[in-house]
Amino acid sequence: MTFNPNADISGGKTSKRGRNTGIALGGGGIGVVAIVIVAQLLGVDLTGLLGGGGTTQEAAPDSSIEQCLTGEDANQRVDCRIKGASASLEDYWAEAGSPEIGLSYTAPQDVILFDQSVNTGCGSATSATGPFYCPPDQTIYMDVTFFDELESRLGASDGPLAQMYVVAHEWGHHVQNLAGTLQAAQDGETGPTSNSVRTELQADCFAGAWVGEAANTADEDGVTFLQPPTAAEVADALSAAAAVGDDRIQETTQGQVSPHAFTHGTSEQRQKWFTTGYEQGPAACDTFGIDGSQL
Repeated sequence: MTFNPNADISGGKTSKRGRNTGIALGGGGIGVVAIVIVAQLLGVDLTGLLGGGGTTQEAAPDSSIEQCLTGEDANQRVDCRIKGASASLEDYWAEAGSPEIGLSYTAPQDVILFDQSVNTGCGSATSATGPFYCPPDQTIYMDVTFFDELESRLGASDGPLAQMYVVAHEWGHHVQNLAGTLQAAQDGETGPTSNSVRTELQADCFAGAWVGEAANTADEDGVTFLQPPTAAEVADALSAAAAVGDDRIQETTQGQVSPHAFTHGTSEQRQKWFTTGYEQGPAACDTFGIDGSQL
């Protein structure tokens, strides 16, 4: 999607951390069991949290994100694009949360862009972790080099909406956390109809719901953040959703598909639920209230 050049994105909740110098040994990380639960729940590779048994050295804040002020900046820089998406997502969920799904909405604490490694409320993470939402500190963490991996290794589009889909999906996990869904889904089960799959598909649906209304979100002066998505841009988002399907990831990494180990949903399912949200809004995203055959 294209930002309106004059939109004010300065209020987008995003910060940036500079390069860390390495891993500091010591306590403070989360346990292996907790890591596995979070990995199954959020559908991300948290193996980076397992290495070293320690915490990362905290990197200094990178003030370059403060230069991201307008929609034009968001059209030119990935970090500014994430900041602009955050501003739009906050406006959307502040308006849609209560009437659409009965949610008492509050904003995430932050969206943190990091380089190499970062300390989080869930323990220490590295670039290998991939984007994730940490419930204890209500913060989204992203290493933007993930977008290169998404394109080069998993075959997703490199379009702007493919990138913003990732932000919107993680924001969907924040919405689920506020609703109590994340905690309720922590049963450790995997498979095609597991709660972990339902969690991921609902977050995809929430991402699609935002895309469907994103052209109507506006800054404090009433300037809309984004222009209506084109068919090609929606296809970019669907490409990203398909790239992180269980079947695609398993075929790429192990050469075969193992449905009993599903935690994300298939590429087809992820596209289906993104489209459901895009066309019908967040009220249609109840992946937990339907039979498994309807997922």
